Amino acid sequence: MNRTQTQLPTDTWITATWQEYIQTIQDQSYKKAKSYYNKGKLRIEMSPLGNKQTLYHAVILTAINLFAGIKKMNLSCRDNCTYRKTGFRAAQPDISYYVRENANVVPWEASIIDLDIYPPPTLVIEVANTSLADDKREKRLLYEAMNVSEYWIIDVQNVEVIAFAVAHGGSKKINESQVLPGLGMSLLEEAFQRTRQTNQSQVYRKIYN
Repeated sequence: MNRTQTQLPTDTWITATWQEYIQTIQDQSYKKAKSYYNKGKLRIEMSPLGNKQTLYHAVILTAINLFAGIKKMNLSCRDNCTYRKTGFRAAQPDISYYVRENANVVPWEASIIDLDIYPPPTLVIEVANTSLADDKREKRLLYEAMNVSEYWIIDVQNVEVIAFAVAHGGSKKINESQVLPGLGMSLLEEAFQRTRQTNQSQVYRKIYN
């Protein structure tokens, strides 16, 4: 039986061909799902987004955009964008950025970003509520293979930003961004902590004053 005719297990990696990945994401049953593909394995995520996850998503996105604006740094942001290298890998990170000289590298009319044509995003971010273990392992390997420059995981439960610099097919943990110099993970963690007590506009005014 064709895989798309049966309900696939979600929030786990399963063996699949590239064609099966394409068939799956074209299935209307997975219209609202996020999908990942790497080294012959497919992951479909359909976990519901709760208040904490969506709030942290908004905070990290706005905090980075404000930081770049203050520093007069060129960047462009993608929210839940799809990246594909045909036949090999695909990802839909929660947030992604092209920074500095690559800020305008992808034209606005591009839908799915073809990594055979365009460079990978400079920074990718996953907001992890229930997917932390996978974000730290399999997705980290995926983004290493994609040759992004940095990969951040927002640990919602522990209010922590786990950041990695990616180079030479591997990654190492960092406490301050290398692609957004001057932006420390501790500043972002402070923003998340403050978000628990007050509204977001007050959070941004406090941490950037």
